[in-house]
Amino acid sequence: MKKMHFAILGLLFFKSAFAQLPQLGKNSNAEIIKALTLSEKARLVMGLGLYVPGFGENMVPPDSTKVYNPIEGAAGITYAVPRLGIPAIILADGPAGVRIDPIRPNDANKYYSTAFPIGTLLASTWNVDLIKKVGNALGNEAKERGVDIFLGPAMNTHRNVLGGRNFEYYSEDPLVSAKTASAYIIGVQQNNVGVSLKHFAANNHEANRMKIDVRMSQRSLREIYLKGFEETILASKPWTIMSSYNKINGIYTSQSKPLLTTVLQNEWKYKGLVMTDWFSGDDGALQMDAGNHMIMPGTKMQYNQIMDAVKNGTLKEEVLNNNVERILQLILQTNTFKKYRFSNKPNLVANAAMSKEAATEGMILLKNENNTLPISNKKTTIALLGNSAYKTITGGTGSGDVNKAYVINIADGMAKTYALNNQIGSAYNKFIADEQLKIPTNRAWYMPVIPIPEKPITLAEANEYAEANNIAVLSIGRSSGEFSDRTIENDYELSLTEQQNIKNVSEAFHAKNKKLIVLLNIGGVIEMKSWEKYADAILLVWQPGQEAGDAVTAVVSGKINPSAKLATTFPIAYKDLSTAEGFPGVPDSLPTSITYKEGIYIGYRYFEKFNVPVLYEFGYGKSYTNFSYSNIKINNKVFTNKIVVTVDITNTGSVAGKEIVQLYLSAPASVLNKPVKELRGFVKTNLLAAGQKQTINFTISKRDLCSFDEIKSAWVAEAGIYKISVGSSSKNINLTSSFTLPNTLMVQKVNNVLAPSEPIIDLK
Repeated sequence: MKKMHFAILGLLFFKSAFAQLPQLGKNSNAEIIKALTLSEKARLVMGLGLYVPGFGENMVPPDSTKVYNPIEGAAGITYAVPRLGIPAIILADGPAGVRIDPIRPNDANKYYSTAFPIGTLLASTWNVDLIKKVGNALGNEAKERGVDIFLGPAMNTHRNVLGGRNFEYYSEDPLVSAKTASAYIIGVQQNNVGVSLKHFAANNHEANRMKIDVRMSQRSLREIYLKGFEETILASKPWTIMSSYNKINGIYTSQSKPLLTTVLQNEWKYKGLVMTDWFSGDDGALQMDAGNHMIMPGTKMQYNQIMDAVKNGTLKEEVLNNNVERILQLILQTNTFKKYRFSNKPNLVANAAMSKEAATEGMILLKNENNTLPISNKKTTIALLGNSAYKTITGGTGSGDVNKAYVINIADGMAKTYALNNQIGSAYNKFIADEQLKIPTNRAWYMPVIPIPEKPITLAEANEYAEANNIAVLSIGRSSGEFSDRTIENDYELSLTEQQNIKNVSEAFHAKNKKLIVLLNIGGVIEMKSWEKYADAILLVWQPGQEAGDAVTAVVSGKINPSAKLATTFPIAYKDLSTAEGFPGVPDSLPTSITYKEGIYIGYRYFEKFNVPVLYEFGYGKSYTNFSYSNIKINNKVFTNKIVVTVDITNTGSVAGKEIVQLYLSAPASVLNKPVKELRGFVKTNLLAAGQKQTINFTISKRDLCSFDEIKSAWVAEAGIYKISVGSSSKNINLTSSFTLPNTLMVQKVNNVLAPSEPIIDLK
């Protein structure tokens, strides 16, 4: 009895002591921080999770013997301090879906996620309302799975077509990237699920990304690589931002106080949390001092660095306290802290429908001679060719991959509407299965996909297909992902087998006055000039998520009129890129640095300025209908505070469709070197019936007139005449106007930071 009596007394004493401690949400954060030990503070600024075999002991700081992540496959959790009411919150990878493991030990349930289309496809819709809906669906799925922070979107720049992770990113243009990312973030965060906008900044390629030094001028950094982040943060207020692996001008981004504090938190007034990418940087104390509030996933080395630095005075405990404060602010916002009882039953059916809708709106009709598409006759017999028609690529690899319940392959979708040649299908399925057996099965999730070689199509086989079928549809597939960049041979350029297949099929079908349609099931730009002449129609379907087959069929059949446009340029040849020389850095084998010699001249900015012809320009995309542009008006011929531009868009064709209206601005260039024109606004029309008109409005602000002047360290609008160009692409301009800025304006003075140690002479 005495033992029981003492046990009860001990429990009551413990509860009493616990009750006297401050509790998160009931007491001020200042009281919570005061009650934390130094060790707990050092632990709180590091996460947990993502166990790596052979490295696990280095990951977990000394006072934690076990890492428990309640959601299998989530990227990580934060550190909990139960005695102060501080729970752990859950972080999961994205951005094309909630990346968690579908199978859990001793659990018969399955935890699949919806595979949405890749980022580049979403950007190709130019439809911010639709993208917001996609974000909302993703956020709700994360919420119902118990995820607090969704690690996306990724909005780095399509600087070079070989970037291995371009599929996750949106565009070569910061405005398209910002509008897309902002809509996505607003949609996700409507569910009280936070995002982590990444990778801040200049993580535009994968080669040695954890150590590479990205060297560039202040102007190119400000105008191209930071501008999209700045506009996104202002418009959408992401809960968290993820600093990138790389260095910028000699300093790791996660340890760069000029980047994370001076620019991000002081100039841009960002009040959210900054976290590292997983295992980035080399000094935990410097990361803390730089304004990187949380280190993921946290190592013993970083813990010791922080503890030692506070004790020896090189890191002020006040800085550590500030970082803990940001983490507490984040936790207080979350569904976990608010004790939301997640269902683990997201509406996967509705989300799949959302995925399909987005996929159809992001597919781009690149070519359509003699109205080859749509195929309206459902009795058409189709020779469906290409590996990716039968094993369709839904998205990229690495942390951007998604564990989905199913994939509707292109063949599956088209078989619901058309008569497919079953003999061809059987041959492809057997070929793919046989080749799959040759690929090692013990490869980790982060390893690049080993592609199956394309099944050859001899001319004799092509002739047989042409004899038996009305039309040929040939799919070209590409996969890329995290950890490595693409190659020119057999990736950017088609393999010899793929080239010969297209030529053989084209020759055989054209000999019988039949047509060839090519589907591009790809995540990034490929070379097309050498073979596009063989195709009657080309539909760029990107990597469209798990509903791929049904989405492709909807566009091919004409149920959906394609309305997407390119957010990245298709050059004629790789050598035509301003970034071709020196990619992905020096030395070639394992680059330690890369210099952005092209300055601001990437994508259409370069091609237009230097008169380099392209195959498909920025903003390009065809439709099954036509549109006319008319009646451009501006509210003032002299700029004072803003300019309002209106234009009328009319569907002059015979079927309903949507048009993407783009506004470009050409600025005076007597002081600074300037592009020919730059995108400053875009609007996607409603679905316009034949003959229907819509008036589109644009507003041009002071900041839209500006370029970054390194000498003045300011955003400056130069006095003179500004030309407005409105059109359906960067090349196809339909209407123009102009206005005058009487006096040069210094719109924003900023800090003179992030300069390279040695001057970089930008391309001019």
